[in-house]
Amino acid sequence: MDIFVLLKQTFDTEEKIVLQGGVVQEDGAKFVINPYDEYAVEQAIQLRDEHGGKVTLLSIGPDRTAEALRTALAMGADEAVLITDDRILGDEFEIAEILAAYLRSQSVDLLLGGNFSVDNGAGQVAIRLANLLGLPHVASITKLEITGEQALVHRDAEGDIEVIEVPLPALFTAQQGLNEPRYPSLPGIMKAKKKPFQHLTLDDISGADAILAKTTRLALSLPPERQAGRILKGELAHQVTELVQALRNESKVI
Repeated sequence: MDIFVLLKQTFDTEEKIVLQGGVVQEDGAKFVINPYDEYAVEQAIQLRDEHGGKVTLLSIGPDRTAEALRTALAMGADEAVLITDDRILGDEFEIAEILAAYLRSQSVDLLLGGNFSVDNGAGQVAIRLANLLGLPHVASITKLEITGEQALVHRDAEGDIEVIEVPLPALFTAQQGLNEPRYPSLPGIMKAKKKPFQHLTLDDISGADAILAKTTRLALSLPPERQAGRILKGELAHQVTELVQALRNESKVI
């Protein structure tokens, strides 16, 4: 099987986000594989070991993204492709179009990715990509079984489970609970240094240089600090009146 894993490098979830001039400061920050993408990497490795084939990691991002890809190679993936270009602005439309332009020239039996990225949290890229490639798509999967040219998946559906069967090739996004991602071993880390690693720009992908982002970020700011709670005192009727006035005049919710 030719399995591709969509991978993104994100801030460590324990990192404190610092903004200066509307820009996230990266100096000294720790970056990791997007946590949901780790489940996708692990599932791809397990399927390759069971059915044979190759696991290729595919990412769009700055040069530092290579570190996350090397970690996934150390986990057991076979190859990595990193698309880096200063012309890429990074909105979901643009990213999906670039990925589709690359994948149209590849042999793909299965595409896996994370349910969403913990930085933007949009969850759009995989859905857009499946549509561009004309592939069936199931999100938030917690179980995946491959039999011949069919995939049977369990999907997390707000506390319930949906069981869906789709033909391959197909695209799936991983939810927590799909598996337990392995840690890279020392031999795996050493082997990762010798595994194929392609660095591409838009000029290396047919038609990608003509793709333009549809959105532009105008501003970026931290949410306002949460104010301390207020305890209402007095008779119940007075408390209700004061609460309604606060909701109307201060919170503006009624």
